Amino acid sequence: MSVRGVRGATTVVADDAEEVLSATRELLEAILKENEIDSFDEICSIIFTTTPDLTTTFPAESARALGMSQVPLLCASEIAVPGAMPQCIRVLMHWNTEKTQSQIVHVYLRDAKKLRPDVASAQ
Repeated sequence: MSVRGVRGATTVVADDAEEVLSATRELLEAILKENEIDSFDEICSIIFTTTPDLTTTFPAESARALGMSQVPLLCASEIAVPGAMPQCIRVLMHWNTEKTQSQIVHVYLRDAKKLRPDVASAQ
């Protein structure tokens, strides 16, 4: 079994705690579904980042609300690159799986689809 990274990103229209949590939950649920992750025990850890304009809540709270009470979670701020997409939440999930790298489905939702036009799930 290998540890694989699963990426994802989404956006919100405002720095509102409920909106951040809802968008993060939607993203996590899509990552779980698309990759057929059935057990949180398979997830090694998740790193969440937000752009500097999102400060009302920790996106990791969405994972806890889904029941990921034993998964190590970390929130951080993205670097403030001029011209970067605003109000963006990114996820890097580390997952124990038998799947190959090419079988991993990375999920980009809302305006974050523009970040990875080369990824099929962003279409």
